[in-house]
Amino acid sequence: MTNCIPITALPSEDLFERKAGIEYPDFQKYTYYSSAAERETPVNVLLPPDYSEDRTYPVLYLLHGYFDNEDWMTRPVVCVSSLLSNLYAHGEAEPMIVVCPYIYCSREMPACTGMNLTNSLNYDNFINDLTGSLMPFIESHFSVALGKENTAITGFSMGGRESLFIGFTHPDRFGYVGAACPAPGLTPLADSPAHPGQMAEGAMRFDEPHLLLITASKADGVVGRFPASYHEMLEQTETPHFWHVLENTGHDPSSVKPHLYHFFRRIFGKSPETPDRSEH
Repeated sequence: MTNCIPITALPSEDLFERKAGIEYPDFQKYTYYSSAAERETPVNVLLPPDYSEDRTYPVLYLLHGYFDNEDWMTRPVVCVSSLLSNLYAHGEAEPMIVVCPYIYCSREMPACTGMNLTNSLNYDNFINDLTGSLMPFIESHFSVALGKENTAITGFSMGGRESLFIGFTHPDRFGYVGAACPAPGLTPLADSPAHPGQMAEGAMRFDEPHLLLITASKADGVVGRFPASYHEMLEQTETPHFWHVLENTGHDPSSVKPHLYHFFRRIFGKSPETPDRSEH
């Protein structure tokens, strides 16, 4: 693998549509006790078709963005179940458990109140909820294959920023890391003060990842060029990664869907060099 492999291909739209003869499971809502937030916390879980306790499955943690919640990624417009089941039918994805958590983590504030440092730090605190409470809950309630080779994380916007932060700081636990239109703030910004938990640019290094994929859109008017700045930092540290650039999609599911298409097809034993197909 070279340091950077560009991706430009778009998936066929029919991959996001439900077809006769294919099973499309639904997300199920659970709650677990978060020690970091000191409260019961909701989480959505999608099990693969024909899920069985007689085998174990890899796990993908899929994170929402600012102001959203655990239901954002489960909406029909994001098409997680449709896309995954269609890829399963084509043999292009490994059966997996998909976990959509609530990533706003605070003992004092149950929900985000504004786009500011206090709220951003509460999102950053999700790393403690994830490793301390959510992962143990998932591993004790479902038939999970353990190890970094069986654990992935990706997200959109703020969830993308948190996925990168978690992946870079816990490379022993996450072998596959992605980010769709990631928010700024993973590293200090020139026009704002540094805050706890931020990484130095030179620390954005991921030694021997199974997969690292960042998706950005040239038409994204919300996060602008910040995803490109992360890509440039990875180039500086010579960290192998895929750089996925979209031309006309927005800061919304239109960018998330192609990101998930490429991510799903490259994790858990599927070759990172899987040829891109626009039609099936």
